Amino acid sequence: MHFDLWVPTAAPFATSEFLSVLGREAEAREIHRIWVGEHVVLFDQYESHYPYAADGRIPISSESGLLEPLSTLTFLAAHTDAVRLGTAMVLLPQRNPVYTAKEVATLDWLSDGRVDLGVGVGWLKEEFDAVAAPWERRGARTDEYLEVLKTLWCDDPSEFHGAAYDLPPCSMFPKPIQAGGPPIHVGGESTAALRRVARYAQGWHSFNRLPEDVAEPVARLERMLDDAGRTRSEVEVTVCPYLHELTPDRVSQYSAAGVDAVAALFLAFSADEVPAALDALSEHMERAAAS
Repeated sequence: MHFDLWVPTAAPFATSEFLSVLGREAEAREIHRIWVGEHVVLFDQYESHYPYAADGRIPISSESGLLEPLSTLTFLAAHTDAVRLGTAMVLLPQRNPVYTAKEVATLDWLSDGRVDLGVGVGWLKEEFDAVAAPWERRGARTDEYLEVLKTLWCDDPSEFHGAAYDLPPCSMFPKPIQAGGPPIHVGGESTAALRRVARYAQGWHSFNRLPEDVAEPVARLERMLDDAGRTRSEVEVTVCPYLHELTPDRVSQYSAAGVDAVAALFLAFSADEVPAALDALSEHMERAAAS
C-alpha cells in the first residue's frame, strides 16, 4: 500500500521554506505522493454545510486560507524529483476547464509526469458565488469539464460540445507527459461521486472514513465499474483519515480493507517541525510498505 501525505497549505506557515523542506524530506523517506487542497476564498459566516465535520464548519480560519494548489505543486515539482504531486481536491466546476487543462498539462510537463488530478464538486456555495460560477448542476458540469480536460490532453484538434460547455476545434500543446493525461481521482462520498469514478476516473479519494467503513462503498464502486465495463484494478482507492487519528494499526486495517493508499493528514507548522513530524510517521510508513 502507498503512503501519502495530505498537507493543509494554510497561511502563515506554508512558506516557500516550509514547502522546500517538505519536498526534500518527503523524498528522503520515499513518500509516494503529496496532496494539497483548494479554497480560493473562505468566509467568517456561511450557510453551507462542511461535510467532514459534525458541526458543519470547516476547521480553518478565514484569515488563514490555502495556497492555490497548482501553483503550490509547481513549486514542489521544482524542489523534488520523484514524489507524485496531487490535488485533493481541485474544485473543478468553479474553474474554467480550458485554463485548468492547460495548467495541469504544464505541471505534468514540468514535473516529468508526476501529477495526479483530484477533483471535487465543492460544498461551499458562497465560494461559487464569489467566483461567479453557478452552484446548480455543478455535478453535471463537472462531468462535462472532465470531458473537456480529456480532449485537450489527448486529441488534436480538441473539441467538445455539451450542455454546459462548448469547445470549438482547437489545439493545446504541450500535451501532458503521462499518456492519456494525469490520472483523475474523484473526491466525495456520495453515490454520484462513485458513479463519476466509474465513468471517468482512475482513483477514488475518500475523506474522514474509518477502515470499517470502506467495504460497502468499494463494493458499490465495483458494481458500477462492472456496469461501465471496467474492473476494480483500474481504480486506486485512497483514504485520508483526516479528523480521525491515524495509527500504525489503523494503517494495517486500511490495507486489509482493500485501500490502495492512505494519506496522512500532515500537521507541521514550520519548516523546522517537518523532519520530526515525518519521523513520527515512520512506523506508519513501514506498515504501509509491508502491506
